Amino acid sequence: MAGTLTDEIRVWLDGTGIIDDEHASKSERVIRPFSEYEDIFFGTKNDKLVIIQSTYALNELLHGYGINEKIRSQFVGTCLLALKNGLVYQGLTTKQICAGIEGILTNLLDKDLNKANKLVVLKSKVIDSQDVRDLKDKEFQHLLNDINEHILPYINDKTTMGQDLLNLFFTTFNKYVGKADKNQAFTPDHIVHFMCKAIGVNRYSVVLDPCCGSGAFLVRAMTEAMDDCDTEEQRDNVKKKQIFGIEYEETAFGLATTNMLIHSDGNSNIVQGNCFNVESYIDAGVNVVLMNPPYNAQRKHCDPEYVKTWKAKTKEDPSKGFHYVYEIAERVKTGRLAVLLPMQCAIGYDAEIKSFKRKMLEKHTLDAVFSFPPDMFHPGANSNACCMVFNLGTRHENASIKETFFGYFKDDGFIKKKNLGRIERTDEKGRGVWNAIEIEWLNLYSKRITKSGFAVTKEVTANDEWLAEAYMETDYSNLNQESFQNILNQYLGYLISTGRRK
Repeated sequence: MAGTLTDEIRVWLDGTGIIDDEHASKSERVIRPFSEYEDIFFGTKNDKLVIIQSTYALNELLHGYGINEKIRSQFVGTCLLALKNGLVYQGLTTKQICAGIEGILTNLLDKDLNKANKLVVLKSKVIDSQDVRDLKDKEFQHLLNDINEHILPYINDKTTMGQDLLNLFFTTFNKYVGKADKNQAFTPDHIVHFMCKAIGVNRYSVVLDPCCGSGAFLVRAMTEAMDDCDTEEQRDNVKKKQIFGIEYEETAFGLATTNMLIHSDGNSNIVQGNCFNVESYIDAGVNVVLMNPPYNAQRKHCDPEYVKTWKAKTKEDPSKGFHYVYEIAERVKTGRLAVLLPMQCAIGYDAEIKSFKRKMLEKHTLDAVFSFPPDMFHPGANSNACCMVFNLGTRHENASIKETFFGYFKDDGFIKKKNLGRIERTDEKGRGVWNAIEIEWLNLYSKRITKSGFAVTKEVTANDEWLAEAYMETDYSNLNQESFQNILNQYLGYLISTGRRK
């Protein structure tokens, strides 16, 4: 810019045409090739509203053609991926289209060390699925045409917003998977985004999700890390060497593979297996862990050594997922770890859970706990979850900051809507409210601000409750009958979920 005295680069990319401090892109530090600017301003335009409407319409179409809810996300993701890579489908039979999709997947996974395993999963779960094989030729063509005309033209995947829209499109169908399985807890994308921001994912982060499910944490962490890069070489390094995922369940493993491929990561380090046996990530220098472990895992999914300590009649993980956290922390050793766990783990009345709280604090620091909305996983799992953030390697008693931050982040600006799950509220100007809420949450946490009704800091031990609710002063100015009833409902739900009331 003329008249400036430094070599600082300032870029405006939001499309408003307004040149001021508020609208400047803070993540732009170097001048990109002009072909990228051309694509941003004259290429495909992102349109979130169209994507939301088209996704809902596509789901109705899939329902009408008999594609089961359990495979919809995987099927749609695979179709989108194939279309992005030049799938020919007009005038072809269902069998020919499936062969074309398989060929594209084979090429995309060409350099992947787990190619054979991933192809078997994607083929068995999608291409060879009876629901897909039963599609009439015209029906399959109609579905692909719908994605090609009403989804792809409104997503510019070379932009951050475009990557977000790809994620929105793909993960929306996970809601329907969750609807069919109340034990599935797919983490909402905005919560994933907040956790990545809170834990400080950047270009140097080497990220692990040991229970990666559909790959939501990995995709978001990859996007955040790449946004922080200055060169194409750095971005390529993030994709190839800094994102690691492990998933035991075959269907979820297929989802994660497709999800990463959709986001242009063809050589992702995602493996299928038990996170207690797969340790290839250790030599990679993992320094960030993001995870949402199963809360009611069966014996075969848990650490074999831990299972040996269970009583004979115990069928599900008595630690409610906490032992996953402890074992992964033992292997990673240093860095930061953010995990979603049920509220029971923070309260810790159960002796088994209290034992893991104690063991974690003996080796690591509890930096923060965020209480999240009780219906966060709707329409899937009914779990009431919180997020714990640990600084690994520093014993809690030796931490330089003695007090843990507790955030009461129950209102994320999302509401339940029939057939749509939880959707973002809008303000009087029609703008989504989540962005402002996220900024406030991050500001409270980063500055460790105490705010009535929102946040408090407290020095705690393993014997204490790790929840904001236990230490906050109540803001009575905002209390009304509806608020009172909501608290009663939440408390009753907690009593029922913990077996204290039947």
